[in-house]
Amino acid sequence: MPNQTSLEPALADRLKRDDQGLVAAIVQQHDTGEVLMLGWMDDEALRRTLTEGRVTFWSRSRAEYWRKGDTSGHYQYVRSVAIDCDGDALLVRVDQVGAACHTGSRTCFEAGGELPAVVGDENEENR
Repeated sequence: MPNQTSLEPALADRLKRDDQGLVAAIVQQHDTGEVLMLGWMDDEALRRTLTEGRVTFWSRSRAEYWRKGDTSGHYQYVRSVAIDCDGDALLVRVDQVGAACHTGSRTCFEAGGELPAVVGDENEENR
């Protein structure tokens, strides 16, 4: 189980974690706005991300910390980290080196493909 320690108390108090003690972390390319991936962080992973300059996640499947790029060579260098208004999601802006997705795609959303969706138009009435 992930740790629930090591963060400044004021920041730790702002986080709303799931039942496993995790917060969703959306990773975005800092200069283009491209959404790269979604990962999960506990307090320790967030502390490492905030203090080490590289993104660290908690792997739910392996039950261990992993720092993006240590095995793949596809690094994520932190540019900024923001918390949303509810405290249940983080936005991590990075400089991505190489692929963000484990499939080798630039983004995890590129590899998954688009879903059919009705495109909204602000000039139309509600459906």
